[in-house]
Amino acid sequence: MNCPFCGADDTRVINSRVAATGDSVRRRRECQSCHRRFTTFEYVEQFELVVTKRNGAREPFSLQKLESGLPKACEKRPVSPQTIDKMVRNIERTLMTEADREVSSEEIGRLVLKELKEVDHVAYLRFASVYKQFHDLQDFNAEIRSLLKTDQA
Repeated sequence: MNCPFCGADDTRVINSRVAATGDSVRRRRECQSCHRRFTTFEYVEQFELVVTKRNGAREPFSLQKLESGLPKACEKRPVSPQTIDKMVRNIERTLMTEADREVSSEEIGRLVLKELKEVDHVAYLRFASVYKQFHDLQDFNAEIRSLLKTDQA
């Protein structure tokens, strides 16, 4: 493991414990060169998931895309980084347990919308406007009406 501060590859584990979610190991490390401490997380890599895009292209599933995309939807909203991380882990867990070796980008989008709908409606609308390719205000109004109906039910 390389030190994120000085880049040295000589680090030692000070402490290991199961993370709060139970699906990873949290390790405190110390760089032997600069003596700074940092935290790493170790996850089980189950299998490589392939994503089929709308245009038919196929690419490996990227957890980093989820980890960078969800904060964009939640930007300037009262959604904590811990909540965003929990949403990412929920989506990842669903994909790994329910998907075969291949999943469509539309399915991933539906999972993201499901998580966002439970957390923040404005973030949901931001993501939905791109995912569902809104063209005008009527598309926003229809989605808002749909949200209001599900909230009242």
